[in-house]
Amino acid sequence: MNREKLNIGFPILKDFILYCETIKGKSEMTAEEYFSDLKLLFKFLKMDKGLVPSSLPFAEITVNDIDIEFIKGITISDLYAFIVYCKDERQNGAASRARKVSTISTFFKYLTNTVHLLEKNPALELKQPKQRKSLPVHLSFEECLELLKSIDGPYKERDYAIITLFLNCGMRLSELCSINYTDIKPDGSLKILGKGNKERMIYLNNACQMALEAYMKVRPVDGICDKDKNALFISRNRRRISNKTVQHIVYTFLDKAGLGGQGYSTHKLRHTAATLMYQLGNVDIRVLKDILGHESLGTTQIYTHIANKQVEKALNDNPLSQVKPIDKKD
Repeated sequence: MNREKLNIGFPILKDFILYCETIKGKSEMTAEEYFSDLKLLFKFLKMDKGLVPSSLPFAEITVNDIDIEFIKGITISDLYAFIVYCKDERQNGAASRARKVSTISTFFKYLTNTVHLLEKNPALELKQPKQRKSLPVHLSFEECLELLKSIDGPYKERDYAIITLFLNCGMRLSELCSINYTDIKPDGSLKILGKGNKERMIYLNNACQMALEAYMKVRPVDGICDKDKNALFISRNRRRISNKTVQHIVYTFLDKAGLGGQGYSTHKLRHTAATLMYQLGNVDIRVLKDILGHESLGTTQIYTHIANKQVEKALNDNPLSQVKPIDKKD
């Protein structure tokens, strides 16, 4: 977490974020989300309670003066009002609102049960918004080949290796960006740092090893700052490649392959890898769970539903599926 962002004169929030990172082992990205969600909550509450001029733009509302006495006055009605605001005014979808509910619940649980600054937890009965369950979007095998064939340009070896790792290993965006080349062992094993700073080991197949071998021949060596010298993927500015840059790379070549505007993203490439491994590679669902770094088997089982849906579609697409029974007359 960027320490400059924590220098906001709001010690309770600062302590909570540091607790999440250092004690709970939350990732920097999760800490950033907590920070953003809670700042938004307290800005809204100050506006909703009339503690700032109505003419003051929302972005200019500060939270430096929030203290425990203010927090003690927050009710569950205030929290639901915030969720409604996020839905109606900020057009947050169910998934985004669910994340905010999770952040709020974690924060108030910390204040109540960990540091004992509150006697009663106002978020105890705060419910998650109902989310429509949908199957993950993924590329077909043929679309994957088109995507890989579209990669060119001055950084083609790097970009090909990035997309190859996504499509073969099913890693998360943050996991890919955090890889050091020293994490790759001679036997092709790769240590990945996943959610909650949990490590797992995967093995690079031939496609990944060949792509990385080609990239390492052209990977920059000079001009890289000390803290990024071991980073596997290097940007044109001689730094560890950022999440934003990788997203741009993926969107660029999706467009070039004629796959843009269909909802595909770096995360959808992760879904693609998992789907292809399960359907075409016959990977056991429990093994797939370990590859993807899921905490529970229930999360991984979404890929069995994809397979079932495709079986259903295949049967419905049979040309004989619409033939009606012949009405035989005596």
